[in-house]
Amino acid sequence: MKITLIQALLIGIVYYLGNIGTPWLSLLGSISVVYKPLVAGTLVGFILGDPVQGCIIGAAINLPYVAFISAGGTAPQDPGLAGTVGTAWAMAAGVNPAAAVTIALPLGLLGTMVWVAHMTLDVTFVHMADKAAEEGNLEKICFWHVVPPQILMFLLCVVPATAATAVKGIIDSLTGRPLTVLTVIGGLLPALGIAMNLRAIGRPGTLLFFLVGFILVVYLKLPVIAVAVLAGVIGYFYTMLSNQTPQAAAAGDSGGAAPIEDDEEDF
Repeated sequence: MKITLIQALLIGIVYYLGNIGTPWLSLLGSISVVYKPLVAGTLVGFILGDPVQGCIIGAAINLPYVAFISAGGTAPQDPGLAGTVGTAWAMAAGVNPAAAVTIALPLGLLGTMVWVAHMTLDVTFVHMADKAAEEGNLEKICFWHVVPPQILMFLLCVVPATAATAVKGIIDSLTGRPLTVLTVIGGLLPALGIAMNLRAIGRPGTLLFFLVGFILVVYLKLPVIAVAVLAGVIGYFYTMLSNQTPQAAAAGDSGGAAPIEDDEEDF
């Protein structure tokens, strides 16, 4: 498969949409839905004309990142670059999903350089916004907060992703013995992401829900979609009850104190 310059540019835009901190099209801020390799891979598949294969490869790349979190602005790896360029390389080379995982993981490490550059250079715009705040100029504050950071992020994401996707020599090299080695290694890497996820599931607050889902799938033979919908309903009510409990306790405390005040006034 040959990737044209227009397709490479569109893949770079997909990577940009996954990284931006403003929800233009990708929702939920900087760690957005498009940032996930499963979604990014599917979109890349649409661009390259095979969304099903893109979804399959993206899902395979997503496994090592299944427990990925970005806390405090840190990004130990970059699933967005791995999901976009990794899927594009794998589809162009015609490799299987296991080899695609090995191709994508180094890209995830390189993607942290984009994130660090973005966070470092954006500090300049923060200082400019601070100066505008001292002047009391609200329009300048909004401008320095939104426009230049988005232009910078677009360039930092689209240019490297487009260039990497359009490199034909790298794609052509993914054949023969190197491809066999990548396939073997890629078959082992998803176990890392699953192990990290199981470590989180094993906590007392989440293990019970995991056991309920396991019983529903294995013993009651419910389809995964039905279990996912049921889990969403349970999660909604669980969150509602968890948020109401402290409020009810506070209301109970205040309610218990009221008669004492009345008695003191009557006395």
